[in-house]
Amino acid sequence: MYTKRLFIACLLGLLMAACQSAGQLYKKGERRAKAGEYQLAIDNYKKALAKNPGFAPLRINSSMAAAYRLSNRLKEAAPFYQAAIAAGAKDDSTLFYYGYALKAQGKYKEAAAQFEQFSKISRRVQWKNLAKKEIENLPAIEQLSSEKTTYEIQNVNALNTAAAEFSPVVQNEDFIFTSSRKDVTYKANGMGMLGLYKSKISGDSIQGSKIELFSDQVNVNNVNEGTPTFSKDGKTMIFARGNTGGRVKQNKPTDVDLYISRLKDGKWTAPEMLPLSKLDTWDGAPALSTDGKTLYFASNREGTLGGLDIWQATADGSGRFGRVRNMGPAINTPGNEIFPYVSDDGRLFFSSDGHPGLGGLDMFTATRSAGQITVRNMGIPMNSMGDDFGVIFKTPTSGYFSSNREGGIGDDDIYFFEDKKTDLKVVNYFLAGKTVTRDANGQETVLGNTKVRFMEGDKQIGETTTGPDGAFKLKVKESQNYTFIAEKPEYLTRREFFSMSGKSIPQELLVKPVTDTTYTLVIPLDKPKLNESFVVENIYYDLDKWNIRPDAAEELDKLVDFLKDNPNLTIELGSHTDVRNTDEYNLGLSQRRAESAVQYLVENGIEQSRVKAKGYGETRLIVKDAQDEEEHQRNRRTEITIIGIK
Repeated sequence: MYTKRLFIACLLGLLMAACQSAGQLYKKGERRAKAGEYQLAIDNYKKALAKNPGFAPLRINSSMAAAYRLSNRLKEAAPFYQAAIAAGAKDDSTLFYYGYALKAQGKYKEAAAQFEQFSKISRRVQWKNLAKKEIENLPAIEQLSSEKTTYEIQNVNALNTAAAEFSPVVQNEDFIFTSSRKDVTYKANGMGMLGLYKSKISGDSIQGSKIELFSDQVNVNNVNEGTPTFSKDGKTMIFARGNTGGRVKQNKPTDVDLYISRLKDGKWTAPEMLPLSKLDTWDGAPALSTDGKTLYFASNREGTLGGLDIWQATADGSGRFGRVRNMGPAINTPGNEIFPYVSDDGRLFFSSDGHPGLGGLDMFTATRSAGQITVRNMGIPMNSMGDDFGVIFKTPTSGYFSSNREGGIGDDDIYFFEDKKTDLKVVNYFLAGKTVTRDANGQETVLGNTKVRFMEGDKQIGETTTGPDGAFKLKVKESQNYTFIAEKPEYLTRREFFSMSGKSIPQELLVKPVTDTTYTLVIPLDKPKLNESFVVENIYYDLDKWNIRPDAAEELDKLVDFLKDNPNLTIELGSHTDVRNTDEYNLGLSQRRAESAVQYLVENGIEQSRVKAKGYGETRLIVKDAQDEEEHQRNRRTEITIIGIK
C-alpha cells in the first residue's frame, strides 16, 4: 500500500513538474514575443507543448498564431488560429486574422465566410471596414485565377539559397539584391539579418558563384539593410536600415528608416539618415523616379490610410527630399501597400494586400490617363497565393521580382520574368531640336549654322550642323539619356541634357501597330559678356560649413564641363552666406567656401589661372528677411562671373 501511494505521489509530482515547466516555457515565450523576438517565442511555445501537449490550448495556440503572423508567416499561422477558435477563442484579433490566414492558404470561400462572420459580431469599426473590403475583393479572385497572361517566369536558381533573396536591382553590370545571409540571427524570424549583396550580370545570366558584399561602408553586421534604389547615373543610393532588435534609445531610430549614400572615388560614403524619416515609424522600400526628383516609399506614419501606405517626397532646389504626401486612395487601401517601383515608361508598380489579389502581397501596376489612375493586378503567374513583390524591369518586356511562393528554393526567392506577347506594338521615338539665341529681353531668335554633337552617356553617336532654321532631328531610344553639345564661333558652347526615362508610352495606351512620336528640345546659345553673373544651381552649403557637399559636387562637375567647353573664359567664383553670424565671420566663411569650390575645379582639370575665388559674405542677399531654412539656403549660394574673354 505504501509503495502504491509513493508511486502515485511521485507520478503527481512529475505531472506537476511537467505542467510547471510548460508554464514557465510559455511565459518565457510571451516575454520573447513582447520583445519582438517572434521566432524565439515560437521555439518556447513548441517546447511547452512538447512538455505538455494539453497545456492551455486557447492561450498557447493564440500566442503561436500571433507570433507567426507578426513575423510575416500567415500561412503557417492558419492551423493555430483554427485550433485557438476550436478551443473557444472569441477575441476580435483571432477571428479577424484567421480570415487573412485562410486567404493566404488559397481558401477564398472559407476566408470570405470568416470575414462575414467577423463583421457581424465585431464592434471594431476599422476592422469591420477591412473585413467588408475583403468580402468585396474575394469574388474578383475567381476572375483573376481564370485570366491568362503572356508572362513566363523562371526561378533564378543560380542566386537563390535557403535564405531570403529579394528586391533585385540591375545597375549597369551589377545585380544587387537583399538577402538574409548575415551571421547574426534576427530574433524576429530566426533567419540571418538582411544585408545588401551583388553579383555580375551579363544579358540575363547572373554569376551566382561570385556573390559579394555590396559595400563595407553600407553593410553593418547587427542591423537589417535592404531594398536599395539608385539614381539614373548610379552615384546616389537610398535604402532602408533598421530593426536592430535592441532596446529603444532616446533620439535613436527605433524601427526602419531611409538612408542615403553616394558613390565617391569608387567607394560608397557612410550612410546618413534622410531627414524625412521619422524615428517612431516604419519608413522603407524606397524607389526613385526616373528623373530622380521624386522619392516613393512605404510608411505607417500619421495620415496613413491602412497598415503601410505608399508616400512620395519631392526634391527641393538643393536636391534634398521634402514635401512628403500620401499617394491617396486610388493607390492606398485600408490594407498594406509597399515596394513601389517606377518603370522607364512612367508606370508605378507596387505590392498590396488591400487591392483584389490572390493572397498575401500581389503586384499591381498603376497608370494615369486623362487624370484618372487605373490600378491593375499583374495576374498569374506573376502573382500567387504567396507574397509577390519587388518587381523591376530590365527591358520593356522582361525583368525580375521576388516571391515566397510554393516551389521556391528558400524563404523569398528572386524570379526572372518575360512577357511573351506576340502582338507588341511598336513606337518610334524622335527628338526634334532647334538652336536659338536670346536678346537682352530674353526674346529667342533662330541661330542657324550651329554645330551639334550627339552623346549617349560619354560616347559620341553623331554630329550635324544645323541649317538656316536651326533645326536638327535624331531617332532616340527608350530609357536612354542624351547630351547635346552645341557650339558656334563667338557664342558660349552649350550642353543640353535630354532623358527618355519616363517618356515611353505604355503598351496598353497604344492603338496602332506602329506609332511615331516626337519630342522637342530648344538649345539656347548666348554670347559671353564681361562681368555677367549667374547662379550655379544647387551649389549650397550647410550652416557654418565650407566643405563641398555631394549634391554640390554634381553641379560643380557641370561647371567643369562648361569651362572645358569654353576654354577662352576666365571666371570669378563668388560665394555668399546667410546673415546668421557677424559680418566679419561671414566674409571669412564665404571666402573659404569660394576657395573650396575653386580647389574642386582645379582638382578636376581646370587651370588655376582661369578661376578666382571671392567671398562676399552677407553683402549680397537674395532673400533679405529670410524666415526659414530654405530661404537661408538660397542666400548660401555660389555665383559665377565672367571676368575674362580671350
